[in-house]
Amino acid sequence: MTGATRRTEAVVSLAAVAANVRAVRAALAPGTMLWAVVKANAYGHGAVPVALAALRAGADALAVALPEEGWALRRAGIASRILVLGPILPEQAGGVVSADLEAIAFSPPVIDALGAAAQVAGRRVAVHLKVDTGMGRVGAAPQDVPALAERLGRWRSIEWAGLMTHLSDADHEDATWTGEQYRQLLRVVERLRQRGWSVPVHAANSAAALRFPGLQADGVRAGLALYGLEPWPGAPPLSPAMELTSVVTMVKPVPRGFAVGYGHTYRAPAPQQIATVAAGYADGVRRALSNRGAALVGGLRAPIVGRISMDQLTLAVPLAAPVHVGDPVVLLGRQGNEAIRAADWAEWLGTISYEVVCGISDRVPRVYRDPHEAP
Repeated sequence: MTGATRRTEAVVSLAAVAANVRAVRAALAPGTMLWAVVKANAYGHGAVPVALAALRAGADALAVALPEEGWALRRAGIASRILVLGPILPEQAGGVVSADLEAIAFSPPVIDALGAAAQVAGRRVAVHLKVDTGMGRVGAAPQDVPALAERLGRWRSIEWAGLMTHLSDADHEDATWTGEQYRQLLRVVERLRQRGWSVPVHAANSAAALRFPGLQADGVRAGLALYGLEPWPGAPPLSPAMELTSVVTMVKPVPRGFAVGYGHTYRAPAPQQIATVAAGYADGVRRALSNRGAALVGGLRAPIVGRISMDQLTLAVPLAAPVHVGDPVVLLGRQGNEAIRAADWAEWLGTISYEVVCGISDRVPRVYRDPHEAP
């Protein structure tokens, strides 16, 4: 039996991204700023096309994790506000300023480096003070924020553009800690107000913005929801923006007891067909899905059997199933009445849907539907 050309693609619907942006926008109070988070190559969906689609659909600004991600958006001609959410080192300040990016800060050395770089460049840099209210990664202690605010004020080259925090548990059923984090932030805001300072406040991610409207403050940073992924278990459905598709390269009938793959971890329990698919762990189909996950082929949900290898995987299908070489295979997405979601992968893998979509490798081409959504 001859094989088919390898065609493994991540198909991204920019119309779905736009619909999700509009859905989030509709849930926000009037005047609330919407930051579209496009870090990590837009969660694996493609930063530039997604950024353009999000801005066109109503996002006010963009957020990334690294200065390098902001520079790439600028090289693509994107002129909107771009906030670098991750911490920067003092030596990166010049690059942030030259690309007109916005930065977070929570320490004197970074504040001074940003102020000095902007002063030398003859421009102003927008800085958001980050306070750690309980995430435990980065951010100033709440009691240190007033002193940092004073330090910002010494630099005419710095525009204090925001006060922010990051909520660690907004997707959890128990909202107690989320509420405590937000109350800590409000106490910082009050201390600053008493000293005459007032700046925009933003704390909410997708889950917090949609579950707890009272936490939207002056702006929200929406990521997961823009890609149609479930911001918390049981959330109202959005429009998944990515499908991962491949193709059948071989189909063969096998007898009971036939062994498949490295280590022979699967033996056919009865006569059946084995369909080989042109996708493997180098494409982001994690090896841990072996003998656990499933794919859609011929309108059927077929289990992944045997160990997933670097470039291929195998499916078990009934002998009577009309599956042929060249047939499309859906690893993420919908086929007929069946669907496999990133949340399904996450459950099988014991992880979260963020990791699933971010893990689709760069060797998988991104193919964009509805390109008119990102002119």
